[in-house]
Amino acid sequence: MPSRYRGEGNKQGMKIRDFLEIDFILLLAALVLVVFGILFIYSSGITSEGVLISSEYKKQIVWASIGLVFALVISMLNFKRTYDLAVYFYIGTLALLVVTFIFGRIIHGSRWLRIGFLGFQASEFAKIATILFLAWYLDSTKRNENDFLRFIICSIIAMIPMMLVLVQPDLGTALVFIPILLGMSYVAGISIRYIAFFGFSIVLAGVLLVLPFWQSFIMNNAIPALMMLANSRFVAAGCIVLILIAAIAWIGYVRYEKRYFYWIRYCASIFIVSLGGSYLAQKMLKQYQVMRLIVFMDPNVDPRGFGWQIIQSITAIGSGGPFGKGYLQGTQSHYRYLPEQSTDFIFSILSEEWGFAGGVLVFALFLLIFLRLVRIMKITSDSFGSYIVAGLVYMFAFHFIVNVGMTMGIMPITGIPLMFVSYGGSAVLSSMIGIGLAMSIHVRRYAH
Repeated sequence: MPSRYRGEGNKQGMKIRDFLEIDFILLLAALVLVVFGILFIYSSGITSEGVLISSEYKKQIVWASIGLVFALVISMLNFKRTYDLAVYFYIGTLALLVVTFIFGRIIHGSRWLRIGFLGFQASEFAKIATILFLAWYLDSTKRNENDFLRFIICSIIAMIPMMLVLVQPDLGTALVFIPILLGMSYVAGISIRYIAFFGFSIVLAGVLLVLPFWQSFIMNNAIPALMMLANSRFVAAGCIVLILIAAIAWIGYVRYEKRYFYWIRYCASIFIVSLGGSYLAQKMLKQYQVMRLIVFMDPNVDPRGFGWQIIQSITAIGSGGPFGKGYLQGTQSHYRYLPEQSTDFIFSILSEEWGFAGGVLVFALFLLIFLRLVRIMKITSDSFGSYIVAGLVYMFAFHFIVNVGMTMGIMPITGIPLMFVSYGGSAVLSSMIGIGLAMSIHVRRYAH
């Protein structure tokens, strides 16, 4: 694999850069979120009697400390050294995902690999490796004018780890690869019509997937026609009709060169992919994943079961009021009403104890991280570095939007953590590695 940075690693990569060039605002925002996480992981381990029953906060301190060291070390190394190593990182994490699938243990709905007393999620590191490999490919093909081929290859690069994570099964983490792919492709200048095709297909497939469940569990079969979306014969017939429409439109476009023929084929193709994808998703989803979709639409369908998390989370956030009940004074967490309260629903605890003001503070810190990353992406003179930071922006943003959204009941429960804040060594370590990469790129933003 040819390198356009040959020799730069030896000259620049191993020596310590000017420490003042590190983006300390970005690092500080991430560290404050990590500290908030430790505080509320500790709070989540307190019972209503004031007894501490969990040592998770101690483990989080250890992982956060290791993550800080990783971030600082990576920031002082030349990120350009990863250009030649990106493919090996990518293949290595794919191998780890396969090993995890074969030998890993399912814990809280996702598969973990345990080595001795250490357990980790390879999927967390697969996201970083995929970002690096996508950045390498987009940079190495930036003079290629065939956007369609570039996007297809980018999609394959992202879909391989996505499918390996999906079969573990870990739907939430698998979905993260989609915004990474779309965001990096957009920043790399790939035609918006290919990106929009993929995005619209995913969204429409999600809508078509939800409709039969909405009809059965929420509407009590008031619109029987919607159940046809779960009928294999109807789906097959619908796809055949749409394929015929797309083929006729393609012939019309070739013969008459009218743009509306092109857009008819474009829209028909979106419906073909969405209809077929939604049907396959219905067959692939586990029962608990189906119930998560149903209770997202109406938690009261199963208030004592799958709807319990959403109901208690909304209750906790609402009971916090403007300034909260006070640190360690929350009732929802201390009476153990919130499942997964140190991981997926840690924002609920924070909002209950620190109120609306605490939630706004978390929002502001994440916004600061996004703004600093976007700034680095824009000012760096190196396209490879710019693509890496773009992937990090979309990864962090997706985690934040989906996690906070599901605690508020405006997003389905997907089991996705709040980066920097939720309990988990793999998550905090991978997020700090991402911050380290961004800082390394910032230090060398004007280097050629």
